[in-house]
Amino acid sequence: MTYLLDANVFIQAKNLHYGFDFCPAFWRWLEQAHDDGRVFSIERVEDEIAGGADDLAEWVAHRPAGFFLSPDAAVVPSLHAVSEWANGGGYEPAALATFLQIADFYLIAHAHAHGHIVVTHEVASHSTKRIKIPDACIALGVRHMTPYEMLRVERARFVLAP
Repeated sequence: MTYLLDANVFIQAKNLHYGFDFCPAFWRWLEQAHDDGRVFSIERVEDEIAGGADDLAEWVAHRPAGFFLSPDAAVVPSLHAVSEWANGGGYEPAALATFLQIADFYLIAHAHAHGHIVVTHEVASHSTKRIKIPDACIALGVRHMTPYEMLRVERARFVLAP
């Protein structure tokens, strides 16, 4: 399985459960899973995170080329499919305009194009005021899960050495 991580996975990990100072194993696991070809994100997520002047922006800056994927030719038809779905979804104009400009739109399209699983903390809402990643994934047949589900599926272990 190949996972595409949403910005909120990195941000919430840093701010809450997997801070760099007390759970470096999470960050090492991400690096190893990437090296094994299982964990990626996209350039738009990298851009969102790089704007902060913190430990997370520094960590992102040190990821190898290819950790944050660029859109390729296969993504173009998926961008169109995601856009068509969003335009026909009954969302408020402001929600639609915002969605089409942020990383979520590109993340879903990339996963749609390549059969990746989107990993996010977002939950479905069915609100017309904001387009949520799980709602788009469900509508477009893109698998999605929480970071905790990904860690369980991958059998990640963060244990102290004896």
